Amino acid sequence: MTELARLKFYATQPHPCSYLPDEQATTLFLDPSQPMDETVYAELSEMGFRRSGDHLYRPHCQRCTACLPARIPAARFTPNRQQRRVLKRNQDLTVRSVRPTFTDEYYGLYVRYIEQRHADGDMYPPSREQFATFLVRDLAFCRFFEFRKDGRLLAIAVTDVLPNGLSAVYTFYEPGEEQRSLGRFAILWQINETLRLGLEAVYLGYWIKACRKMNYKTQYRPIELFVNQRWVALT
Repeated sequence: MTELARLKFYATQPHPCSYLPDEQATTLFLDPSQPMDETVYAELSEMGFRRSGDHLYRPHCQRCTACLPARIPAARFTPNRQQRRVLKRNQDLTVRSVRPTFTDEYYGLYVRYIEQRHADGDMYPPSREQFATFLVRDLAFCRFFEFRKDGRLLAIAVTDVLPNGLSAVYTFYEPGEEQRSLGRFAILWQINETLRLGLEAVYLGYWIKACRKMNYKTQYRPIELFVNQRWVALT
């Protein structure tokens, strides 16, 4: 185990929560001078940390504990009927792993996704700087998984490949292909990839019970939540 006690962390000032409008949020960040080491990252992911750009962070709110880290133990996951349909519907796609880079093709897909699916979110309007800072990072463990149909790019799953599993950083996809359920398929594919690599879990970020946009995460069973410093199965 890495000596996590030697690491330094910094907390932000309270700011408006992106998910619960009546709450103030505080975020705990790993000291940015600490090299982005995959072993440290993996150990911190076991404690509920996530990556955004070049930063590892975790909610650290004083009055609210609604944000719960979520993960899917890959070996125990069994797709339900709807998920099996999604897998079948997308079996004609090819997937390729590439290093993160900025291309007009990637950025164009990202713009369409944000503008048509998240125009009400804090990532709207999209920009080249936002895309590059958030997703295009030169990190050895980060991958862009391209999902294509006959060469046409339909989705990108930005994923960190860690010693303990896959961390699903962000997925964006072609909004005009609703019938494919590409967001769901990307998660299902990452579960299968976790198994193929002999890893343990897919880390899905945070789940908030009161946030409707996060309800999809509990459709993957079993799912575990980090509660009171330990991972427990959601019943």
